[in-house]
Amino acid sequence: MSDEEITLTAGDAEATVQPGNGGRVGGLRIGGVELLRQGERFGCFPMVPWCGRVRDGRFLDGGVVRQLPLNAPPHAIHGTARDRAWRTARTSTAEAVLTCELTDPWPRPGRVTQVVALTEDTLTLTMSVETYESSFPAQIGWHPWFNRNLGGEDVRLDFDPAWQEERGADHLPTGNRLDPQPGPWDDCFGMPGGVDVTLTWPGQLELKVTSREEWVVVYDEQAEAVCVEPQTGPPNGLNTLPRLVTPLEPLEATTTWRWRRL
Repeated sequence: MSDEEITLTAGDAEATVQPGNGGRVGGLRIGGVELLRQGERFGCFPMVPWCGRVRDGRFLDGGVVRQLPLNAPPHAIHGTARDRAWRTARTSTAEAVLTCELTDPWPRPGRVTQVVALTEDTLTLTMSVETYESSFPAQIGWHPWFNRNLGGEDVRLDFDPAWQEERGADHLPTGNRLDPQPGPWDDCFGMPGGVDVTLTWPGQLELKVTSREEWVVVYDEQAEAVCVEPQTGPPNGLNTLPRLVTPLEPLEATTTWRWRRL
């Protein structure tokens, strides 16, 4: 793993990007306060070319059943790109553009591009998947680990989903939709108007996670962090709600984090 680290700055905001560690955002500091859980597996990593779990690591690609490595047995989880070194295409003071080739164990050739852009009060992440050859199903998402506590009270999560995907014993959506249930969560929610989740560290900071996509997984079962994961489809979506990448039509998604001091 390359230890290259790109530092972006805007006002008193500073983000670090780690191309060699899965193209992840390793840190986001506002006025010197770190918002993301630190560590090689944490920060905020891109989930691509799928998000969450794929049942038994199998999905239908055209008429062919494909088998992925079971990195969360009995399932495959969170894509392949987080385990790869990405290439730095270009950087400036407040923006980094990274690329990653889709290769084995993903069965189809393609390329992922991620743009990380920082301003004084926003971090915007944009990702696209393109193919030069045959079409294939894919998903895009992000998996940030926000620190539960910034030195004051624990973070509060506020959002108003239209539904919650019922989670089976295998941690995958059953296909039934429920009225949103109280946490703790490791669950997928539907927000047809677009993802809109507010994290509030009382007396310190408010941060809004938004995206035009309508799916968000919220994971808050760990003591140290909470995860708010916008994505282009639900877990196991390669099978239940595939989005097709074609030579003429890449798959693209964006999420923006906007903050203000309290």
